[in-house]
Amino acid sequence: MSVSVLSKTRVRPWPLVTAAAVCLLSFAAFWVAQRLAHVNMLDVMVYRAEGETVRAGGDLYAMRATSANLGMTYPPFAALLFVPLTLVGVPLMRTLTTGGNLLLVVALVQLSIQLVRPSLSRADLWRATFWIAAVVVWCEPVWTTLRYGQINLLIAVAVLWDLTRREGSRWAGLGIGLATAVKLTPGLFVVLLLVAGVLLWRRDRSWNQWLRTAATATGVFLGTTLAVVVALPADSKKFWTETLFETGRVGFAEETANQSIRGVLARLMHTDDPGMWWAVTAALMGGAAMVVAVRAALRGDRAVAVVVCAFTALMISPISWSHHWVWCVPLLILLADRATRAWRVAGPVALVFASFALWWVPHDPGRPELDQNAGQMVLSAVYPLTTTALLVGYVLTRRKLRGTEAGRGVNAGRGVNAGRGTETGTGAPEARLEAVPEQEPRTAPERERQAVAKE
Repeated sequence: MSVSVLSKTRVRPWPLVTAAAVCLLSFAAFWVAQRLAHVNMLDVMVYRAEGETVRAGGDLYAMRATSANLGMTYPPFAALLFVPLTLVGVPLMRTLTTGGNLLLVVALVQLSIQLVRPSLSRADLWRATFWIAAVVVWCEPVWTTLRYGQINLLIAVAVLWDLTRREGSRWAGLGIGLATAVKLTPGLFVVLLLVAGVLLWRRDRSWNQWLRTAATATGVFLGTTLAVVVALPADSKKFWTETLFETGRVGFAEETANQSIRGVLARLMHTDDPGMWWAVTAALMGGAAMVVAVRAALRGDRAVAVVVCAFTALMISPISWSHHWVWCVPLLILLADRATRAWRVAGPVALVFASFALWWVPHDPGRPELDQNAGQMVLSAVYPLTTTALLVGYVLTRRKLRGTEAGRGVNAGRGVNAGRGTETGTGAPEARLEAVPEQEPRTAPERERQAVAKE
């Protein structure tokens, strides 16, 4: 059995106020460091321009903003959400954006802990949240998210809020539906919920939480999108019929910041368009990873299912900028909690996301990524390579565990007295199993695992 790093917080029960103070000090240092780095918060300026375009009744997808000449890439619903950014001045907007994102770091950490350890006490939950948030705020995806004023933390929090709700919650699905209406990639969670829910329904013919959440998320997404079609008909038509298919509009595929399969293949093949190679690779890897996620869901291991689904979406997306990888936070918490020797697994993975290694290679506007050597290619593919290695390692570990359990099952029926027709013979294992009292599962994942086991 693995030793949980989260449970170790009980061994040295640091006062909650100490943990909160350390987190606040770390955030203050982070804020100062970003100001000293003269971060431009480029993306939030684009969001503001989108909100201004909506207020002016202009063409959202013809708009260009900032010195980088950036256009809108999200569905039109996102522009409606950005309208409040236009109600304050730019300096205040930047301050509020940074402060809001720091609060979202705390929320993301807490929801990640709840996903991994739903039975953790409230005091231990907050204590662990503050300690972990004080550290993960310095990892590259989080740093870059705040540097640009991005919405990645908000998207991740909305998804995890749904997936950590209590059993039977009517609100579960609202966050995923709204997140998908803002940015389409969270829609892969709906696929996970639907497939797992249907497979569980086939076993007991009951309307389970997975199906309920999938239905709510789908309804919220469709309702929100249709409402925006009424409010912004021209922009909606342009996005769903034209802009959605313009993958080059987001940026060049070969850019170092693009940590998706498409970006890796573009740099590997020295081309800005890997074409069918990307489509086939993404389909095969994405399909295999989703099988792993669904199987984890059916076993009741919600944490593994959610994390694998999140990284699958990042891998198969045409563009996954490094700041999209804020999902490294729940990944690191999961590894720290599950790994037998956490420092051997979670430590190196944490170093990967904190090293800024992908920025060690040339990445000037002259597009030097098209001429990378082997070492540079490895550094610029550090996130996909790390998560692929973790996924393969997880699958191999599961197979080994199943083989061990199968071997123990066979040996259990081959005891010293097996087959002799005595009281300790073949009937003994069943008698011993029946003598063990069944304990009432305390959490939703435990109840799901027990239900699957009974089937």
